[in-house]
Amino acid sequence: MDWIDFAAAFAAFFLTHSLPLRPAIRPRLQQALGPRGFTLTYSALSLAVLAWLVAAAGRAPFVPLWDWAPWQNLVPLAVMLPVCLILSLAVARPNPFSFGGARTATFDPARPGIVRLARHPLLLALALWATAHVVPNGDLAHVVLFGTFAAFAVIGGRLVDRRKRRELGADWGRLRAEMARSAPIRRLVGHADLLRLVAGLVLYLLLIGLHPWAIGVSPLP
Repeated sequence: MDWIDFAAAFAAFFLTHSLPLRPAIRPRLQQALGPRGFTLTYSALSLAVLAWLVAAAGRAPFVPLWDWAPWQNLVPLAVMLPVCLILSLAVARPNPFSFGGARTATFDPARPGIVRLARHPLLLALALWATAHVVPNGDLAHVVLFGTFAAFAVIGGRLVDRRKRRELGADWGRLRAEMARSAPIRRLVGHADLLRLVAGLVLYLLLIGLHPWAIGVSPLP
């Protein structure tokens, strides 16, 4: 029965992440909820289904693929710091290259921030998070869970590139060329970005502290 719950959670995850974004559905939802309301509702739904999926993986029958060792906890512990920093630098930043970019019309290719390093920083953070969590979770359900997320992030980036290249037309190449000529990333960090980095560090510490309560397992070795 627990495998059925796991499969149902997976199906719900992909349905809730694909159907609301379809061209025939998204404009209607945005008209009914408003752009901000659509984003908030979609984000809340995504988090709820993700929580269900993670919990379902924990309830699935335990099928070991490799033995756990204390050092394995160090992998996500180390990788989650850059993940949190990437998230803090990317959230609500104008990004015409990726999905759900906020205020894309205000994007300045001369000061692209994290977008200069990755067109899809949120997907990059997802791929790093998922890959790092495979290491200390060597059972079948969690390998399927995190492995699917990692593949979803990589394939999703390519699909978004294809769609955005079609939508932007000639602006795709122009923006990328202008962005490549921008200053090195260390010179693009302003006061707002420093605050974002601090927020990312706080998020990292919060995740460490809340992990035992939310997930039931301490991330510390």
